[in-house]
Amino acid sequence: MDYTGQIKDMYRGMDGKFTISLSIDQEPGELESLKDKSLRIKITQDRKHRSLDANALLWHCIGKIAKSFTPPRDKWEIYLDELRKYGKFSYILMDEKAVESFKQMWRETEVVGEVDVNGRKAIQLLCYYGSSTYNTKEFSVLLDGVIEDMKELGLQPPIPRDIRSALEEWEKQHGNN
Repeated sequence: MDYTGQIKDMYRGMDGKFTISLSIDQEPGELESLKDKSLRIKITQDRKHRSLDANALLWHCIGKIAKSFTPPRDKWEIYLDELRKYGKFSYILMDEKAVESFKQMWRETEVVGEVDVNGRKAIQLLCYYGSSTYNTKEFSVLLDGVIEDMKELGLQPPIPRDIRSALEEWEKQHGNN
């Protein structure tokens, strides 16, 4: 069962346990039958997925960039290039034996080099997050960068009205996070 809502109240009872009161946006349905049963509870912040219009616009621009090369380049390759230039990333240190397995879990990684950590050899990686994890501001930076790259290649960028509309839709779905 998956519900959206808000925490309304929290207090600690005399038994030392916390009681949390939730307000949910849907009918409780099956919840009533679970009263007083042992439950596994996971609470996460609700985040809307980004606008499909903004995502479609990003991939449209990436497709135009890919086709501008002779021979045309792969769209996924262009996407990874754009993530490296305009995306968010983390530096991670790890044991040399784990590097190849770890690289399979990220959109894009680069080996920065070897470092010494308390007398042990570690590999430093630069790891780029996929755009599906971006908030509104991060996605806007990525899209703006892609559009600038289009201009540098002499390609016709989307009209500002379409860009603004896609980003406004994203903002409505994401809020100001």
